[in-house]
Amino acid sequence: MRTVLIASVASMHDQFNRENIKILQEIGYEVDLIANFQVGNTSSQARVQAFMKEMQAQNVRCYDVPIPRKISAIKDMWNSYRTIKRIQEERQYDLAHMHSPIGGVLGRLAMKKARKNGTRVIYTAHGFHFYRGASLLNWLVFMPIEKFLSRYMDILVTICKEDYINAAKFGIGKHICLIPGIGIDVEKIKHLKTNRDFKAELGISEDSIMILSIGELNRNKNHETVLRAIASLPQKELHYVICGQGDQKQHLEQLAKELGLEGRLHLLGFREEAKEWLTQADIFAFPSFREGLPVSLMEAMAVGLPVVASRVRGNVDLIKEEKGGFLLQPNDVEGFAHGLQLLCVNRKLCKKMGAYNQKAIEAFDKSNTNRVMKRIYQGGNGKQEG
Repeated sequence: MRTVLIASVASMHDQFNRENIKILQEIGYEVDLIANFQVGNTSSQARVQAFMKEMQAQNVRCYDVPIPRKISAIKDMWNSYRTIKRIQEERQYDLAHMHSPIGGVLGRLAMKKARKNGTRVIYTAHGFHFYRGASLLNWLVFMPIEKFLSRYMDILVTICKEDYINAAKFGIGKHICLIPGIGIDVEKIKHLKTNRDFKAELGISEDSIMILSIGELNRNKNHETVLRAIASLPQKELHYVICGQGDQKQHLEQLAKELGLEGRLHLLGFREEAKEWLTQADIFAFPSFREGLPVSLMEAMAVGLPVVASRVRGNVDLIKEEKGGFLLQPNDVEGFAHGLQLLCVNRKLCKKMGAYNQKAIEAFDKSNTNRVMKRIYQGGNGKQEG
């Protein structure tokens, strides 16, 4: 049996599909990956190449297809569609599993004929572009697209409650399954340790407060709100550390300068050891405008960090208000400042919220996700998980 996993970029396979690859191989599938291995990845190019080598060592074929991340790249999308279709004709897949918006669109269209001939098609939505708070344009464009494409798939997998509810409400998919994200190894992360002293490496004092975010430096991740919140607080030994790369780097550096936070903003770029930074952080900040079910937030909870996050889809599935942290509107600088201030001055509250998060995140352990995905891959439709 042969299967293909399709995503816009290779870093999505690296970050979200490792467990799926393992499950598929265990039940007898020969696994191929299709993605853009050259541009658009959220990890470094060195990491992408290392991932490709790891997959090849596990007998996983990797096809480098120029799938874009922007809907405006029509030529790249057309070329990618044709390439995916050609690969399918050569490999004759029994199962195809799509990820990411554009990868999901191109994959489902390319598998249309194959599906008529028996190929099972699964699509995992990592966060629809239509959601509570999204623009009317997003709803008018993306919801009809997903509804139209649902005729070309057998199962829709959703990773957060809002997407599951919207899919059912608008008839997106005959069989809809809700899973607890991609799953994380809670026990492993809970006991994660490092010999490094990250505060010393940054040149900040041991008693400084480290606020950590993990995510791309882009507009959606909205790191600017946290920067502005920190600037309004009286504490001078409060440092903001971000693991991630993106096109907002210079903007954030300039904003920090304007806010008088030079030396207190630390942009680390992509870090393979990002989870280790969680072990020495004091507070986790997550101010995104849009999320699916964020892995970095799940990992921060498993480590036992208190959280100040935006009240958006996905985040609200994970964080219990005033139990595991504080949830604010993404642009509520004053609210973020208030939440951060409470945690900065009350270490007992930090520990209490961190302990609550460690317990709450157990429901999102990879064992729960893997159990559902294995059943789906073996022919189930996931209906009982909804």
